[in-house]
Order: sequence, then structure tokens, then C-alpha cells
Amino acid sequence: MLVVPTNVIPPPDYTLPAGYSHLYSGKVRDLWRTPEDLLLFVASDRISAYDWVLPTPIPDKGRILTQASLWWFDQLSDICGNHVVSTDVPDAVAGRAMICRQLEMYPVECVARGYLTGSGLADYLAKGEVCGVALGPGLVDGSRLPEPIFTPATKAALGDHDENISIADVRAAVGGDTADRLRLTTLALYARAEMIARARGIILADTKFEFGHDGDGRLTLADEVLTPDSSRYWPAAGWLPGRTQPSFDKQIVRDWLTSPASGWDRGSDAPPPELPAEVVERTRARYVEVLELLTGQPLA
Repeated sequence: MLVVPTNVIPPPDYTLPAGYSHLYSGKVRDLWRTPEDLLLFVASDRISAYDWVLPTPIPDKGRILTQASLWWFDQLSDICGNHVVSTDVPDAVAGRAMICRQLEMYPVECVARGYLTGSGLADYLAKGEVCGVALGPGLVDGSRLPEPIFTPATKAALGDHDENISIADVRAAVGGDTADRLRLTTLALYARAEMIARARGIILADTKFEFGHDGDGRLTLADEVLTPDSSRYWPAAGWLPGRTQPSFDKQIVRDWLTSPASGWDRGSDAPPPELPAEVVERTRARYVEVLELLTGQPLA
């Protein structure tokens, strides 16, 4: 197992006013406590692949992720409330940050899949099921499932892989009633988002949500939501089961890293190289494209 050293995450590239205390930096987000004892989520331009935070940022990625999340939070608010309090943030992080309520988070990645690919495909090919959900024969990469399924995963530490788990594992972790609420809410959110994306010519193949609860026990949607980092978006016009689908995400980066052109040995302990300007530009363009297609809004 490859563990990413914490020193590959660069320090924040901005300075906040007095009263903000830095709590954590992950692969993409920085988390701060505000003077009002709320949380400031800052989306950076960092990009990760194959359990590494890459040395080359993608310009405007943090703004794209934040704008997409805020738009989706609005579209889904009648299904589940969210943790956003305000976008009135310090100038240094304007456009790429949100002020949010503190929640008690559930230790589960809540994944919904409407199509079979990625780790779900690998599990299906090995066992004929995904996270304990049996699937019929004959499915291939990109197949649309008879109905969306809930396929939870563990929340992995930096450098580790998320691992798919069953609903029974979720029940053991959070209790039966809460597990059922997480499953039903995840599938309801996916159904709404899939419908919205499909109307715009985009397939939402799968996505992950994170939930917590407030002091009154209310289930609350948190973190990012339905961004190109947390979701697989495919152009509907190009969908063809049985092959890898074209996608609106960082597949361009993954493909370059595993190509001879990168010179990188993924199986070694050596960190990935800098990304070429052409790969950075194409990746940024894909992120902007899916944002604008989904929301009908230009990058602000």
C-alpha cells in the first residue's frame, strides 16, 4: 500500500485574517475554524491521482468545485438540508470557499451507482455483486444498472484507498435506522441529480455523498457535492457500454501519468512528475465545460 507523505501537500497559498485557525489540509480542501466558531472550507487548485497529490495545480479548480457544490446544494435542498451557512468569506479565498456549520460526521462514504464502472465493475467481475448487492450476468464496463444501487465505502486516510463495504457494515457502524436513512437519502439525491444531468446531455454514472448530523440529530449533507472530483460524468452522446467512457473529470491526468510520456513508474515510491501545460489546460477545460453544461452558468 502506497502511503502519501504529508509533505506532498503544499501549505495554503493564501493568508487569512487574524482569528482563523487552520485545522486540516486534505488532498484538495483546507479546513479552518472561523472567529465565530464555524468552519471555513477552502477548495484549492490541487489535484490528486493514484493516491498522490500531484505537484501541478489546475488553475481555477477550487472555484469550479465550489461553484458546482453551491449550485447542487440548492437543487437538492428540499431532499436534504446542507451545512452551508454563508459564502461571505475572506477576500483571499473569495469564490472558492464556504462557511459551514460544524457537524458530527458519519464515517461512511455514501456512494450511489447508476452505471457499472470503476471499483464497482471490479467487484462485479470478481464476485457478481457490488457491496453485497447481487447483479445479473452479462454486464460490462459502462452498463446501465436496472436501478441505482447504494454502494458505501470506508473513509480512507490520506494515501489509503477507500474500500467498498456492505449495508450490513454500515448498520454495524452507525446503527440500522441511520444506515437506512443514509441509503434512502443517497439514492434520492442521486435520482434527482441524474435526472437534472440527463436533461443537459450528461450521464451521472456514480457519485459519493458525505453526511453528518447537527445537535438535533438532523441528517445533513456536507463537504462537496456532485463535483467532477466526487462524481463520474459522461457525455450522453458518447455512451457505449463495453469500453471506457469519455468523461468530464481528471481522466486526462490519469491517462498521461500511466503513459510512457510521463516516465513515471506508478508501482514505485517515487512521486509523480509535474504535469505538462497541455494536460493542465485540457483538464481545466473539461472541468469548466461540465460546470457550464450542468448549471447553465459561466465560471464566476
